[in-house]
Amino acid sequence: MPLAQSPYGYTPTEYVCIIFVVLFSSSTLLHLGQATYYRLWWLIPTACLAGVLEIVGWAGRLWSAISPHLFKSFEMQIVCTIMGPTPLAAANFIILGRVIAYLGPAYSRLSPQLYTILFLCCDIISLVVQGIGGGMAAGAVNQRLSPARGGNIMLGGIAFQMVTITVYVFCAGEFLLRYLQNRPIAARGAPTAATAPLSTRMKLLIGALVFNTTCLFIRAVYRVIELSDGWGGRIIHTQVYFNVLDGAMITLALVTLNIAHPGALLHTPSAKDVHSEDEGEKAAA
Repeated sequence: MPLAQSPYGYTPTEYVCIIFVVLFSSSTLLHLGQATYYRLWWLIPTACLAGVLEIVGWAGRLWSAISPHLFKSFEMQIVCTIMGPTPLAAANFIILGRVIAYLGPAYSRLSPQLYTILFLCCDIISLVVQGIGGGMAAGAVNQRLSPARGGNIMLGGIAFQMVTITVYVFCAGEFLLRYLQNRPIAARGAPTAATAPLSTRMKLLIGALVFNTTCLFIRAVYRVIELSDGWGGRIIHTQVYFNVLDGAMITLALVTLNIAHPGALLHTPSAKDVHSEDEGEKAAA
């Protein structure tokens, strides 16, 4: 197929697609095993679902690399890679609620449960809008029609997701600043004796959340610029942008939660654990 007739504007590179399929498959299987081991079942419809969507999306790109004349593979990749990161963002929202509950709700403007519910609802809305737009755009391309209308809907969904992530960052940042400065929200009362110290485990988890969210935000910004540039624009027709700013960013975000897993880091340590951490930090000092 001539590049001018290709929905991509190029033929996806086969070995790059294989690498991403392998990376996403490995991370997703590990997430499934970790979710089962730690009994964190909410990771299955979030991190695991994100991994499955990315696997299907990159399998579609691999199919396009082998058979560039098929439009079904393009439909697979556009819908799944657009929707894939959204469940992963939902995992971050749930983890933030757990972190707030662990360190002290008195420093939070809303309750941990309300934060989780609010951001998850926004995430679901973003997922539905992106799915509808992706389906419309893919169907239009398959019928050799303009995908602009579906693309605009996708753009709206991703822009809404970017706003949600931005608000999430501000809420998390305010909570951490108040915790570190010991400034509880007046309406929520003084911190209780149950307020936990900022342990090494918690520092690692928060650092992972910061990095994970940064990757998701970079990808959202790229997608907004890509769709704003149009379906015939240079950005959407440049493969390296997609590989680095979409595929690589989501890979890093997903693998980060494999390494700094909430099941291993987000729990109330026993007195023995606290004593061991304190001794280790004193020795390091």
